[in-house]
Amino acid sequence: MSKRLLLAAVIAGAWTLYAIFEASQVRINTYGMTVTPWRRAFLSAFADAGPWALVTPLAFWLAGRCLVRRGRVWWTLPALGFGGIGIGLLHLSLYVQLLLWLGFLPRSEAAGSIVRSRFHSDVLITWTLFGIRHAMDYYQRYRLREVAASRLQAQLTRAQLEVLRAQLQPHFLFNTLHAISTLMYCDVESADRMMTRLSDFLRLTLDSSGVQEVTLKREMEYLDKYLEIEQVRFGARLVVKRAIDPRALDFLVPNLVLQPLVENAVHYGVAPRAAGGRIEIVARLSGQILTVEVSDDGPGATGFSEGVGISNTRARLAQLYGAEGRLELRNADHGGFRARVMLPAHTESMDARPDR
Repeated sequence: MSKRLLLAAVIAGAWTLYAIFEASQVRINTYGMTVTPWRRAFLSAFADAGPWALVTPLAFWLAGRCLVRRGRVWWTLPALGFGGIGIGLLHLSLYVQLLLWLGFLPRSEAAGSIVRSRFHSDVLITWTLFGIRHAMDYYQRYRLREVAASRLQAQLTRAQLEVLRAQLQPHFLFNTLHAISTLMYCDVESADRMMTRLSDFLRLTLDSSGVQEVTLKREMEYLDKYLEIEQVRFGARLVVKRAIDPRALDFLVPNLVLQPLVENAVHYGVAPRAAGGRIEIVARLSGQILTVEVSDDGPGATGFSEGVGISNTRARLAQLYGAEGRLELRNADHGGFRARVMLPAHTESMDARPDR
């Protein structure tokens, strides 16, 4: 239904209710006199409401052309004042003609008394219609501003997310290139393999450039490429175990959310130990919550401070999921350190929502 048809239906419905109310009032308020028949009461009421339904679009049109705004008050208020008088008189003339046609007035001279008695109320009703039209306009403008603000917020959120995500690759590149440069002096073959793995990893991540969320299955593919790089660096010293719930693979997670967590585990749980260490990656569904854990069997943390990767991950979770996305960092119960990501299980992208 078009807006004009909808508005016409609302106007007709509103004045019909007005007529029914007025007819019931005529029927009830007899003050002990002869009771007005329902038919006469309804005809009289609709003779009043019908012309109002006809002139309401005219009142709305005039009010729309004379909206009271800053810099226009000097002419819009007088225009609405005189317009209200004119439309009120127009309604009165239509009302009187209908009463004469229906035989409710014994003679045309009686019309004068009706005009005199109802003039002020009809002008007031017209001005009320002007007020309703102004309220509709102000509400529409409010909604437009709200939508515009929502879009700006969504654009800002997307920009913030993109900045956060873009920070991951330079940070990761710096660390990896530093490791490669170190290996170049003692193990050129391993450095070459690491460079090849780095190339494969970057090629894979470029496929999702600009994407904030990927499936957990895709995220594990990225992680495998990263772990191949670290495997070249640490060899048998790095052991990786996975316990991934197959049901969780199709749910969405932030793009590259696991890489900084695993990097943190490698840096603090594996690298400092001559014997190396073990990293375990667990993903499971608990109702509507998807939980992903990265833990190591290292010494744990006594005075842990969040670096770029971890603080970046926490900020991205807050941007994407608000209070529904959490990152918990703590020492594991049986030694080592655990990073736990909890977010709402979903398969449709939730990035850049303005209503969080």
